[in-house]
Amino acid sequence: MAENEDFPLPDDLPEPEDNGEADHLPGETAPAVPLTATGGTTVDLAALPGRTIVYCYPMTGRPDEDVTPDGWEEIPGARGCTPESCGFRDHHRELRDRGASAVFGLSLQSSEYQREARDRLGLPFELLSDAGCEFTDRLDLPTFEVAGERFLERSTLVLADGRIEHVFYPVFPPDEHAEEVVRWLERHPPD
Repeated sequence: MAENEDFPLPDDLPEPEDNGEADHLPGETAPAVPLTATGGTTVDLAALPGRTIVYCYPMTGRPDEDVTPDGWEEIPGARGCTPESCGFRDHHRELRDRGASAVFGLSLQSSEYQREARDRLGLPFELLSDAGCEFTDRLDLPTFEVAGERFLERSTLVLADGRIEHVFYPVFPPDEHAEEVVRWLERHPPD
């Protein structure tokens, strides 16, 4: 499948600005919080050996229903979760070949909801649910609120043995981000 050809983004997509809300993350240790994976298991990111890539995203949509809140298109960084996930799918082998032991997507959506996206998009990795916001709150990950619902701001954590080695924030454009992570891994091989 050609990268993201089925999920094009508009040319006028609003670009998020770096508001400093992720500045505290490099060097932090991931909290030992069991996150439910779309495969039905739980994953403790703090306990994973090697380099782990965790891309945080607001929400994936569904082709069978409109679930995006009003004004979603105008929120900088909100739109583009499906193309971003497809990018990580399409670059999964390159990420692994460049030292990533594992790749995960993370959102505040339920595992049941995420499972539909994982299956529909053919993702070769698990999506993790932090529906209770425990992982998010303990790390103080950047979030935003729309219509009374909370969402993760788009960011990517590079964990090395459970410690945050690098953070990509803000992420833009989302459909090219996986390639940006591949380039970073090429420049920063694991020890």
